[in-house]
Amino acid sequence: QGERKGVNKYYPPDFDPAKHGSLNRYQNSHPLRERARKLSQGILIIRFEMPYNIWCDGCKNHIGMGVRYNAEKKKVGNYYTTPIYRFRMKCHLCVNYIEMQTDPANCDYVIVSGAQRKEERWDMEDNEQILTTEGEEKKKLETDAMFRLEHGTADRGKLQKAIPTLSNIQEAQSAWKDDFALNSMLRRKFREEKKVIKEEEEKDLALQTKANLSIPLVRESEEDRKLASLFKYHSLDSYEAKRKLKRTEISGRPWFSPTSTPGSGGKASGVLKKLAMGRKPSTSNPSPRVSNLGIVLRKPKEECEDPAGGLVSGGVPETLGAGEGEEGSWEVVRDGSGGPSDPEGPQETESERAPCAASLGSSLVADYSDTESD
Repeated sequence: QGERKGVNKYYPPDFDPAKHGSLNRYQNSHPLRERARKLSQGILIIRFEMPYNIWCDGCKNHIGMGVRYNAEKKKVGNYYTTPIYRFRMKCHLCVNYIEMQTDPANCDYVIVSGAQRKEERWDMEDNEQILTTEGEEKKKLETDAMFRLEHGTADRGKLQKAIPTLSNIQEAQSAWKDDFALNSMLRRKFREEKKVIKEEEEKDLALQTKANLSIPLVRESEEDRKLASLFKYHSLDSYEAKRKLKRTEISGRPWFSPTSTPGSGGKASGVLKKLAMGRKPSTSNPSPRVSNLGIVLRKPKEECEDPAGGLVSGGVPETLGAGEGEEGSWEVVRDGSGGPSDPEGPQETESERAPCAASLGSSLVADYSDTESD
C-alpha cells in the first residue's frame, strides 16, 4: 500500500499547483515509494507468487506453490511481441536467491537459477484426459469438411466407450443429490455421538470425585474388560466377624498354662540363682544346686509317708511372681529329717508322688541359717 501514502488531503502553504503539479513532485517521491527505488535500473519490486512446487538449492527445503515473495521484476527479452520478464527473489529460509522467468511459448515459468522444480507434469493423452484442440487442427476443422466428418466419427466412438464409466459416476453422484437429507443424517449422527461423549464425561467426573483423582481417564477397551474379569476380589472381614473369630480363639485356649520344666528359665530360677550367690561355697559340693540353696518345701498340715518309712515334704507346683505373669515349678524331694536332701539320693517315682500331691499344700520358706550376717 505504498502507493497510497502520497494520497492525502494536506497541502503545505508553499505548494503551487502550477509549479509543482502534484504532491509527489512537490515531495520528490514516486507514487510507488519503496517499490520504485530501483526503477532507474529498470527494476520494479512486485509481489510474486510461486507458480509450482520447488526445492531450494541453498537450504534444500521444499517451497510450496502459492508462497509469496517480494521479487525484483525486469524485462529481459521478447517472444515475438510478448515481453519476457525475469523475477529475482530471496528464499525465506536461507540467503539463497531464486531467479525465474516467463516462457510465453509454452505458457509456463522456467527456473533460471537457485532452485529445482518438483516434477509433477504428465502427458494428458497418456492420462486419458481431454486434450485441448491445437491451432492447426482447429483451423482444419473449420475449413475441411471431410476432416470434420472423420473427426466427428472418432468422437462418437470415444463417447460409446465412455458411456459405462459415465453411468457409474452419475449413479455415485445421485446418492449425494439430496443435500437436506444428507445434512439431516450427518447432524443426527453428531447429536448421538455428542450424547454418548457427554455421558462418558459425567461417569468419569463422578469416578474422579469419588476416588479424589486429578488425572484424566482413558476410555475403557474390550481388552481391559477381559483382563478385569480374570481378577476376583474378596472383601475384608467385618468388625463383627473379626470379633467372633477372636472370641473363638480365646474360648479354645486351655484354662491353665502348661507346667514348665525344671530347667526352664523364669523369674523363679532367677531368684534361686541370687540366693545361691549369697551362700558360702561348700567344699563337698562346690557347685551350687537347687537343693543346697536353703529352700525347703514344708508340709503345712499333714505329711505323706513314703513306703520306705521316710517323710515326703509335699509340694505342689506354685507360681512365683504371679502378678508379673511368670511361672515356676518345684520338685518333690525325699528328706527323712525335714531338711534339704541330696539331689543325688533316691527320688520318688510318679506313682508314689501322685497320691500325696493332691492333698498337700506347700509353702516356700527361705532358710538363711547358714548365711553370714552382714
